[in-house]
Amino acid sequence: MRRRNQRRGKVVERDAARPWQIGFQEPATPIAEGIIRFHDDLMFVLVFVSVFVAWMMGRCVMHFHEKANPTPSNVVHGTVIEVVWTMVPARILVAIAIPSFALLYSVDERVDPALTVKVVGHQWYWSYEYSDVVGENEEGRGFDSYMLPDDELTTGQLRLLEVDHRLVRPIDTHIRMIVTAADVLHAWTVPAFGVKIDACPGRLNQVSRFVTRPGVFYGQCSEICGVNHGFMPIAVEAMTLPNYLTWMTTSRAEG
Repeated sequence: MRRRNQRRGKVVERDAARPWQIGFQEPATPIAEGIIRFHDDLMFVLVFVSVFVAWMMGRCVMHFHEKANPTPSNVVHGTVIEVVWTMVPARILVAIAIPSFALLYSVDERVDPALTVKVVGHQWYWSYEYSDVVGENEEGRGFDSYMLPDDELTTGQLRLLEVDHRLVRPIDTHIRMIVTAADVLHAWTVPAFGVKIDACPGRLNQVSRFVTRPGVFYGQCSEICGVNHGFMPIAVEAMTLPNYLTWMTTSRAEG
């Protein structure tokens, strides 16, 4: 769902799931686009195989029962059919594996990042730290991100998804996310980015993403982490590089 709302004097597009949506959200990264394309191609193969197997089983039920064939066959196996139903599925699996390996390699590819953001999961909120943003008297800019309660929402904001401080990042820029947790297992997930990465206490996981369009993208913790697991959403605002630099300068002055 793409919603529009006035924020900081400009129009912000909001990308979130529609009610009862079963498909993918609109992708915002090349990785998410690759995941959706691979899913669509794989579904074509799955439907073809499922229909063919169902048709074969139906023919077996229709033709190989006592009334239709009272005299049972003595044939217990056939070399040709054994070879065919072994080689054909093997070739299909190889054809599926080649693009899946390429996609897995792209997901894990590490590009020299222009910006590194550290993400820490807590019970029950997220904290972010711009490790590369260093001023004269600061080591890095960090903040906590809590879900907005219902009584603080404004028109156009999404219930259970809006936060008090969004993670802001530039578009068309390689960003590295260092993800960990302070207490229990969490999972930092943004469907439009094609990202679902575990936040484990005492462990640093990393993921790189290249966002191609501006907007506000929502996600949620995808690891059951306690009683308020459903109340620690993720909101990422992607903007052009000039707007990002302006935001960084303004937020630093306000901080």
